[in-house]
Amino acid sequence: MASVNVNREVQDVFYRYKMPSIIAKVEGKGNGVKTVIVNMVDIAKALGRPATYTCKFFGCELGAQTQFDLKHDRYIVNGSHESGRLQEMLDVFIKKFVLCQECDNPETTMVVKRGTIGLVCKACGNQSLVDLRHKLCTYIIKNPPQKDKKQKPGKERERGHSSEEEVHATNGHSNGGTKKTNGHHKPKSNGVENGFVDDGWSVDVSEEAVAARLNEISSGVVSLTMSEDLERTPTERANMLYNFVKKSIDNGTIGNLAKEILAEAERLDMRSKAPLILVELLCNANMREQIKTHRSIFLRICNENKKAQKALLCGFEKTVELHPDALLPKVAHIVKDLYDLDIIDEEVLIEWGEKKSKKNVSKELSKQIHAKAAPVVKWLKEAEEESSENEEDEIEIEYTYRAGSQLRVEDKTNGNAPVVHAGNGDAESGDDDLNIDDI
Repeated sequence: MASVNVNREVQDVFYRYKMPSIIAKVEGKGNGVKTVIVNMVDIAKALGRPATYTCKFFGCELGAQTQFDLKHDRYIVNGSHESGRLQEMLDVFIKKFVLCQECDNPETTMVVKRGTIGLVCKACGNQSLVDLRHKLCTYIIKNPPQKDKKQKPGKERERGHSSEEEVHATNGHSNGGTKKTNGHHKPKSNGVENGFVDDGWSVDVSEEAVAARLNEISSGVVSLTMSEDLERTPTERANMLYNFVKKSIDNGTIGNLAKEILAEAERLDMRSKAPLILVELLCNANMREQIKTHRSIFLRICNENKKAQKALLCGFEKTVELHPDALLPKVAHIVKDLYDLDIIDEEVLIEWGEKKSKKNVSKELSKQIHAKAAPVVKWLKEAEEESSENEEDEIEIEYTYRAGSQLRVEDKTNGNAPVVHAGNGDAESGDDDLNIDDI
């Protein structure tokens, strides 16, 4: 297998940081064609980054979907892609997420903390932040790299004792010998006999140090829990979000947890499906009033997220199916409320009104719902058309003043000159009109 320099801008043949060249294998035909990166795991080990990061980066750059089979080490990018093109994209990934920004050394450690991604160079010690504008950064923050397991304190203390003994043994030999007690050298350091004074191996047991270590452990557990939750199936994650919302309803704190519900939905990668759960738990026959009551929650979940808005409309149809007598006459009012409260965008409502789907409810009920909502959808279409026409047909207005403080407005685009009188001027003074074009 051919190898290349990790930083391919370096032409030195003795460059110590090497990685395998990408081996890409195209499988399938037609719409099912895909590219399998055979040696992705070996490349990831050479770069010190998870293989999923590199594969996901290719998907972001190519605008293609990616698939991971961690058990069989298969990393797939949809579409047909050449090895050379993927190798060039890998160079971009290495420059952004691997190389030190100070010395261009690839021996860096990635640290994800509080929504930021940092690189710590082991060669020069430089600490730098990664530009978060790339789409891959969102995936990295949600799936941070696993931390290396630290050595247990017990082993560290054992290692500290042995080192202390070796140091004193060496000093004893150089000073011509020391006294021994039970076969060990007895250290003498300002009257302290435990051997843990400024030796570099001792453990700080102050309250601040203990609290800092506990905080580090808890943050590691949280990140590990997040990554484990994302590995669950969509059904399991949906049930977790359902239980979270249900618990807040039972506790009576649902009105104050809009931010927390959004954060939990994003943590579980279920934001686009969250409206279905919210409608199921928060809405019934009084859906119109309940949407207004819980507007802040629906607004946070659906803001600038068309998939979430479409999911809310699906939940609305299901609720109408459960309470047809109470909600079917109010369909138009509820649809208009969703628009007036800025929960659902105009484009999404128009698209929903034009397409009748039988995925959520029966075909007959879907027709009835859309028929009830048709006036609102028509009104939205007409408003959109009028606004677009007004933008295209701009009227040039010319203001002219007459001697009697009268104002005349001329529409120059149509060639007409309607006169709008303002002030206390006489009709006879119309002959004295002054047109600015005549000057």
